Amino acid sequence: MSNTGVHFAITQEEAERLMGEPGVDDDYLEGILSEIEEQWDEQWLQETDKAWDAIHRCLTDGSLLYGDDPLEMCILAHDNLFVDESQTLCFIEPSEVTEVANAISAIGRDEMRRRYNLIDSDDYGRGLSDIDFDYTWDWFVPLQAFFRKAAESGRAVGFTVR
Repeated sequence: MSNTGVHFAITQEEAERLMGEPGVDDDYLEGILSEIEEQWDEQWLQETDKAWDAIHRCLTDGSLLYGDDPLEMCILAHDNLFVDESQTLCFIEPSEVTEVANAISAIGRDEMRRRYNLIDSDDYGRGLSDIDFDYTWDWFVPLQAFFRKAAESGRAVGFTVR
């Protein structure tokens, strides 16, 4: 996936619409997601551009697998609502947002660089470099603040890649 990523801190009402009805189809979810994205409420979103990929790899075992650990949930959360070749939608409950915020707040630049250096460059595909690390770090820092704000406000988070 080489598309851009965006996190949205969503209201309880939006979260209930996304998660409240079991068995809904992708068209229903796509409609709700489109409504959230169209609002483009900059106060409650955080873009990660294409850095989402490296950020996720730095917070996990270096892969793009979904997980239940707070670091793994930062990007590709276990509540993966849909994935196809052009888009992904993941959901993080408010209590999990707090766990993610706490986990990622402990990661400073040196630790992120250590983790970045462990990424398998063949699997990553973009090439590891100082420039790419700086790009990744520059998107990660505001993501830390975003998660803290979402946690303090009791909001759920949706992550999209399109």
